[in-house]
Amino acid sequence: QVQLVESGGGLVQAGESLRLSCVASGRPSSAYGMGWFRQAPGKEREFVAAISRGAGTTYYSDAVKGRFTISRDNAKNTVYLQIDSLKPEDTAAYYCAATQRTTGTLERGLPDYWGQGTRVTVSS
Repeated sequence: QVQLVESGGGLVQAGESLRLSCVASGRPSSAYGMGWFRQAPGKEREFVAAISRGAGTTYYSDAVKGRFTISRDNAKNTVYLQIDSLKPEDTAAYYCAATQRTTGTLERGLPDYWGQGTRVTVSS
């Protein structure tokens, strides 16, 4: 079992930046492909980004490519999501996720573990 705890969300204005963090405990984060999902009110949860165990490969949804950057520090058991040029459409609860399978499977929305979420609200 691995536990995931997100932080870093908040209320920001359009065009500003945020960095979200996800800390893994119970098992080393290096054992998992890691990713981020988001869910806006009334909408389905959607894939945002993922990063492989050694950080050599990243994946992004078309909606966030070019503005979001995923990274990880396995020594700190932490995964980050740097969000730049925030738009009101980015408003959502952001969830950290982990998979025991190949990292690319996170694009299909089937993680093995979820965090509790951290809320990002972007005002125009």
